[in-house]
Amino acid sequence: MIKKNPDETWKTLAFSGWKKLRKKYAVSSHGRIASYSENVLSDGKLLNGSLTTGYKTLNMHRTGSNGTLYLHREVAKVFAKKVSPKHKYVIHLNHNKLDNNAKNIKWATLEEMIKHQQKSPAKLAYKKVQANRTSGLKLSTAQVKSIKKVLSDKKRRLTIKKIAEKFRVSEMTLYRIKSGENWARVK
Repeated sequence: MIKKNPDETWKTLAFSGWKKLRKKYAVSSHGRIASYSENVLSDGKLLNGSLTTGYKTLNMHRTGSNGTLYLHREVAKVFAKKVSPKHKYVIHLNHNKLDNNAKNIKWATLEEMIKHQQKSPAKLAYKKVQANRTSGLKLSTAQVKSIKKVLSDKKRRLTIKKIAEKFRVSEMTLYRIKSGENWARVK
């Protein structure tokens, strides 16, 4: 038996192969998942699932299908409105991957998801640590200043590939320096 939380709604999950399983599954608007036979509240059992890359998942053994159900995606399928076919990604509004409450889940486009990830507290903390790193770097500040000067020169004759060879870094490193993704603090 499952104790229903105030303002909690349960909806049955329908996924590939669900009719062949012995139990039925339901997800709640509070982000909980349960298996049951007849009624989720009277004979249901809450499931813990497991964690996959920080997301709560449920591993199902279904023939001919991927066995992993991501709880946040299942909550979104039944409780969140999908604005358009471009909205293929599910984001956690508060950046907490374990908070699968329907109020914290939203469908997003690829661009929206990337923009949202850049505002994540974990991402911001990582960027701060990286910006203040002084050891283990391939380039010095002086080299980066030189690279930025060469890259900004409108009459530059060297290709990105040649500049990368000169400084013994990848071309991608130069593109990241140019865009400000890396070494933004160096002017």
